[in-house]
Amino acid sequence: MKYIGAHVSAAGGVENAPLNAQRIGANAFALFTKNQKQWAAPPLTAEHVLTFQANLAATGILPRHVLPHDSYLINVGHPEPELWEKSTRALREELERVEALGLDLLNFHPGTSLGVGSDDECLARIAAAIDRIHAETARATLVLENTAGQGSTVGWRFEQLAGIIGRVRDRSRVGVCLDTCHLFAAGYDLRSREAYEATMAEFDRLIGFSFLRGVHLNDAKVPFASRKDRHDSIGRGTIGLEAFSLLMNDPRFDAVPLVLETIDESRWAEEIALLRGMTA
Repeated sequence: MKYIGAHVSAAGGVENAPLNAQRIGANAFALFTKNQKQWAAPPLTAEHVLTFQANLAATGILPRHVLPHDSYLINVGHPEPELWEKSTRALREELERVEALGLDLLNFHPGTSLGVGSDDECLARIAAAIDRIHAETARATLVLENTAGQGSTVGWRFEQLAGIIGRVRDRSRVGVCLDTCHLFAAGYDLRSREAYEATMAEFDRLIGFSFLRGVHLNDAKVPFASRKDRHDSIGRGTIGLEAFSLLMNDPRFDAVPLVLETIDESRWAEEIALLRGMTA
């Protein structure tokens, strides 16, 4: 069975996100647990937590099929110690919010070197942040999202994600989210069965499906291997429908949340139905 949803709004309170997911026919979803464009956020109240959990239970969506996303401001690969510290604290606070809600996962972009030093040094800083956050939190998993490779961002090659994971002490609390648009933009083809299988074999060889914790389902507005992050609606971009049909019929993706971040939220219910209709 596939668990499909979208990154839904939590406007008015995190407790509204499960209901917004239910309205589009989702059995999984993503959300921001705070304003993603600000560093600080008011703490979650007991009422927020209890109402979120009640609404989640009412929808029948399981905590393991919810994939929260952190703030876009965070960069735990930052080369400046003070800003690395600020990002690390912010990511820890986001993981604490996830744990308070009774959820299991927090998705984040690995980071960028900002062109200072080597990529390997950046990967080491990201792993150090993960280790510290693990030591200061209880149980939830930090989920590295593959990137499109824009600028000096890291995490666009499987080798880089593996390089982070390999440095982390507690690998039981680290995972990977595969974004289809980012894969395609980074040079991992998905458009035919042969290309799809080659990409997934490379992922399994370098990282392993045991680390897979989620997928962002996005078509792309950009050409293959462009290293630009531009999402499109399913079937309307440069990836095409075949890739999504292959993924929807791949049992390796049965247990994880599959989350739309496509550009037209008015089409999310239609896209979810389209994806469900692809399953054999």
